[in-house]
Amino acid sequence: MSHDMQRFVQLPAALPAKRGAAKRRKDFGEIYDAYEKPEAGDQASRCAQCGIPFCQVHCPVQNNIPDWLKMVAEGRLEEAYALSSATNNMPEVCGRICPQDRLCEGACVLEQSHHGSVTIGAVEKYITETAWEQGWVKPVVPDHERKESVGIIGGGPGGMAAAEELRKLGYQVDVYDRYDRIGGLLIYGIPNFKLEKIVVTRRVDLLTQAGVRFHRGVEVGKTISFGELRRKHAAILVATGVYDARALACPGAGAAGVFRAMTYLTASNRHGLGDTVAEFTNGSLNAAGKNVVVIGGGDTAMDCVRTAVRQGAKSVKCLYRRDRDNMPGSQREVANAIEEGVDFIWLSSPEAVLHDSDNQVTGVRAVRTRLSTPDASGRAKPEDIDGSQFVIPADMVIEALGFDPEDVPGMFGEPALGVTRWGTLKVNPQTRMTSVDGVFAAGDIVRGASLVVWAIRDGRDAAAAIHAHVEAKATVPASLKKAS
Repeated sequence: MSHDMQRFVQLPAALPAKRGAAKRRKDFGEIYDAYEKPEAGDQASRCAQCGIPFCQVHCPVQNNIPDWLKMVAEGRLEEAYALSSATNNMPEVCGRICPQDRLCEGACVLEQSHHGSVTIGAVEKYITETAWEQGWVKPVVPDHERKESVGIIGGGPGGMAAAEELRKLGYQVDVYDRYDRIGGLLIYGIPNFKLEKIVVTRRVDLLTQAGVRFHRGVEVGKTISFGELRRKHAAILVATGVYDARALACPGAGAAGVFRAMTYLTASNRHGLGDTVAEFTNGSLNAAGKNVVVIGGGDTAMDCVRTAVRQGAKSVKCLYRRDRDNMPGSQREVANAIEEGVDFIWLSSPEAVLHDSDNQVTGVRAVRTRLSTPDASGRAKPEDIDGSQFVIPADMVIEALGFDPEDVPGMFGEPALGVTRWGTLKVNPQTRMTSVDGVFAAGDIVRGASLVVWAIRDGRDAAAAIHAHVEAKATVPASLKKAS
């Protein structure tokens, strides 16, 4: 049944039904139910169809949101999927894990006018899940096959998006990833209650059907040399992400029971996938029955605290040096964590990790903070309050302080790859090419730790840049090629 648009006056904003906290604490299933068809149409019809769509402006992949909302309201779901997937290689992933409250929904005119944002993310998920159910999601079939091949280092969202775009253009595409599964953080970093793994693996299967060749367990610089890859392919894309986790810099940080967020989340996700994880089995990376303290305030910290709850932790506390309004993570995720029993200790900073004579963690000594003038990030800078120290008992401490780039030139054995002062790869902003001819880079390894949707956008842009480079090389006269 079709609807008129601009029904935000008659209809309140309504997300899909959410499972109660008591139930969802006991499993890793996604917490939101799916929209039924009438609900999706109703919520889509609330769109104001703005002349300047600020939702689209604030979407990294520039989704044509008002247009596909109108199509959903009119019951034209196959067209809605075609339009949605034209700008986004993984709309079902973004519909689940994008921080919409900080992007499209946060910019919605209805949100700004206190009518409640259109539930864009939930509608996006509904569109794509319907498309999968109806068989509308098809592997790419290029108009013609090209002889040139492109090697992509990294099988995360940026690499996957680039692979699909390059296959559309007919390139032979090989993706090399050091892990045993393709998907990067989508598989090993993000818990099932936000993103069930079938959502990722069916995309990988689709790319395989499209002709993308995935090479798992390949470490560039060890399993295969970077030079060999360059000789093999017309162009290379580095899309490795950033995995060097920042560590606590305080006394006791090396105590037993202190873990990096990715170590903890990877063990949990591997266990959920059916792998045998020794450190999970012996209890060291299992929060069951423990007092857990997570240090940090981003989305990774929220993944950690909510995972610990589901593992049966005795208590879960999140220690953050700023207040709730200044947290970098999604406020929706914070609200979900609070519902599930996580205790947030705002305006507090770790001063030391306490441990016993066996070096086993026993607690965190923290100090209260107050907010001062903004720092380089634009957020208020925290300052310690003298004499305000307190102790939080802990059997497990998880560091969720963000990620820095690994030493990619060193790992690859390619010192000619230029890096910035932050360790990210230097690229020409117009061509996306690094300091090495024919080698491109995209995603977090260029911009620093960021969102999945930005990795998708960067992968798409890099694919277009690679195509332009290969085409330009192909049109160079043979005499000039010899001269060079």
